[in-house]
Amino acid sequence: MSAGLSIRGLSKAYVPGKPVLRDITLDFAPQGVTAIIGPSGTGKSTLIRCINRLVEPSGGSILLDGQDLVPLRGRALRLARRRIGMVFQEYNLVERLSVMENLLSGRLGYVPLWRAWLRRYPEEDIARAFALLDAVGLPDHATRRADALSGGQRQRVGIARALMQRPALLLADEPTSSLDPRTAVEVMELLTRLTAEEGVPVIVNIHNVELAKRFCGRVIGMHQGEVVFDGPPGALEPRHLTLIYGGEDWM
Repeated sequence: MSAGLSIRGLSKAYVPGKPVLRDITLDFAPQGVTAIIGPSGTGKSTLIRCINRLVEPSGGSILLDGQDLVPLRGRALRLARRRIGMVFQEYNLVERLSVMENLLSGRLGYVPLWRAWLRRYPEEDIARAFALLDAVGLPDHATRRADALSGGQRQRVGIARALMQRPALLLADEPTSSLDPRTAVEVMELLTRLTAEEGVPVIVNIHNVELAKRFCGRVIGMHQGEVVFDGPPGALEPRHLTLIYGGEDWM
């Protein structure tokens, strides 16, 4: 089931007095793809990683279906994280494991530790893993090691692994920045199609403005830790890009 996400007054400072995020307040619908754009160092990745608590917020709240994720600790946090899938820039696969083993690791939060240790996953999980491999175009790669794959193939596995969680929300942190232009388009097409089919909302942190405008129904522009644009891609004009990135050469 997809989830509604609300962020209220979110702030983050790695160094006291030098905030990376400044009082971010946003609401996300339980469907569709939202892009977060902005220059390097403006807080895009920090925002994504605060949502799933890979980074500890300094203040504010992050409400997923009404549950504030910020104060959660221990088992409560692990249970909440099961509902949030993550696609990483550098894939974050276990290189020495097979593609199938990497996919099934997406179910680690749902199966007893002894089952995972013995690779004895439920039949329905194995069936879903094969179905997702087919969906991402890698039906014959189940037994290949992750380190034998190309960058585009690894990112396809990363998307399939995130969907193995049956997440209520999917986050993608620069999923195309390590890929060539053609593969980047293919990965974004795959990400948007599969998440639409599964009914999972997506928040993607992305450098490529044209990809954001092409594949995302909403664009959030950030500058120096603040939201300076929030709207549909058709409303994103050169003056907004100047505000987000600085400079004048956006025509």
